[in-house]
Amino acid sequence: MSKDLISQENIVVGEIANGLPLTIPVYRLKGDGSGPSVYIQANMHGAEVQGNAVIYQLLEQLKTLKLRGDITLVPYANPIGCNQKSGEFTLGRFDPITGTNWNRMYRFNNALPAQIAEQHASSNEDTIRSALKDALVADINAQLNGPDYSLTTGKRIALNLQKLAHQADIVLDLHTGPISSQHLYCPEYAKNSAQYFNIEHVLLIPNDFGGAMDEASFCPWWSLSEELTKYGRELSVQVEAFTVELGSQEKIDLSAALEDAHSILSYLTHKGVFVDAAYQPKAMTRYGCMLDDYIAYYAPMGGMVEYLAPLGGHIKAGEPIAHILRMERYLCEQPLQTLSFDKDAIAILHFASASVNQGTELYKFFTNVFEL
Repeated sequence: MSKDLISQENIVVGEIANGLPLTIPVYRLKGDGSGPSVYIQANMHGAEVQGNAVIYQLLEQLKTLKLRGDITLVPYANPIGCNQKSGEFTLGRFDPITGTNWNRMYRFNNALPAQIAEQHASSNEDTIRSALKDALVADINAQLNGPDYSLTTGKRIALNLQKLAHQADIVLDLHTGPISSQHLYCPEYAKNSAQYFNIEHVLLIPNDFGGAMDEASFCPWWSLSEELTKYGRELSVQVEAFTVELGSQEKIDLSAALEDAHSILSYLTHKGVFVDAAYQPKAMTRYGCMLDDYIAYYAPMGGMVEYLAPLGGHIKAGEPIAHILRMERYLCEQPLQTLSFDKDAIAILHFASASVNQGTELYKFFTNVFEL
């Protein structure tokens, strides 16, 4: 496959205040139809830009491969978010009009899996799979074609992206943390697939819909599988969807992006997306954590923070994780406070700034860790 076999379309997802269209670039590569189709998007949150570099590196690799499945790639998934600037910093985590997280506006019509299970209880797997895919896309179209006044800007963007994702068998949503180690949000049923990504830390999430792209992609299929058991049918979950956390926000690293692309290509090779691709996962110990054991640590006091816990590193209960400097208290009490965490843990990410208020989410930790 060569570069001229990659097609580009700019899809319209809304209008800005001067009446001009708001567009998102979409790149497509055609397979021979014998493998699963793939949807990958990046940069839903404005400061989380590394995914764009990963999509670039993926395209550079994909143009040399023979594809079984179709692949759709969407950099700059949120053209408003990546342009939300305050001085030298990019904001873009929340819709500035509504305050809603840009990655919590996707849709899950939880009635659809039950309807498809009832209608197709005796159908073959291909028919069931096609029926739910068609129903999911039709449901999104019904929202987009409804009254224009019923959709916010963010909801309209999310629905257009979700329409693309619902046509795929594999969905990868590329994100970063504030200051973060790499980690993978993985649905519990797809735990075995996590070993094919070159990502050391895996967060296992349940079949609960909270509005994110990965959940919007796999929850209907997980629910369908459960509904079909009522009719004595067993059907494995037909779609795998992951949020891939690539590291820290506000920077791109093309060398790291190439490594991230190889990680994704290793997983896609495992899933049979390519003909004779040689990508293999790295040998490493992968650590898992259940979502309920993913603990946010909030700053117990305000001040200026020196972060001590190494990201991706294992810490013991009681070890120092941060210093907080409070210079206004220099003469009246100890101005330098040491913080610790009362559990054995892995530090996954921390707040981007050294300046924090009391109650700021300072760290997030894996606890009750196990090897996958």
